[in-house]
Amino acid sequence: MTPADTLAQIAHQISICQQCVLHSTRKLPVPGEGPSNAQIMLIGEGPGFYENEQGRPFVGAAGNFLSELLARAGLTREEVFITNVVKCRPPDNRDPLPEELAACRDYLESQIAAINPKVIVTLGRFSMAIFFPRARIGAVHGQASKVNGRIIVPMYHPAAALHQPALKSTVERDFLHLAESIKQNVPARPVTQAPAAQSEDPADSATQLSLF
Repeated sequence: MTPADTLAQIAHQISICQQCVLHSTRKLPVPGEGPSNAQIMLIGEGPGFYENEQGRPFVGAAGNFLSELLARAGLTREEVFITNVVKCRPPDNRDPLPEELAACRDYLESQIAAINPKVIVTLGRFSMAIFFPRARIGAVHGQASKVNGRIIVPMYHPAAALHQPALKSTVERDFLHLAESIKQNVPARPVTQAPAAQSEDPADSATQLSLF
């Protein structure tokens, strides 16, 4: 089975999933989107109102800002895979509950395994906690670390900068530095369309890298 086939299978499983209460309030699940061989994966927290309506990740105001941030790193949405730690919208955009995170964990890990990205950018504290469960995002944002052979870069969620304008310049600067980390760690390779992701929980083996 090709990575694209695997991602399509995962998306189908998510579409019929009833492992937590979120399935009863969602309109559309949001499995994620992007090339099946993407070398860079972005993991957010959960779908919002517009994502729930369209079944696509980061399509609201935070999504527009994310596209701007990717451009600062020399990237486009079409060459990265974007997903969330939970695949259905939490009501009123509340934080995902532990049981909801657990219900979606296998889907995320399977996506990461299928794509095998060189770099994972976590957006917000919930996705950061998968790799750095004891870290504070204010202390580690923008800092690339190697976790079991994969580069992980924790970032503030784009929505945080929209809600707290004082954070905007910090988020923009972090994405500028991301460009250098990608240049150092991601060799050029052709991109094909499809989704992907996997998740590991190896914070204990994290080794910080320089983004500069």
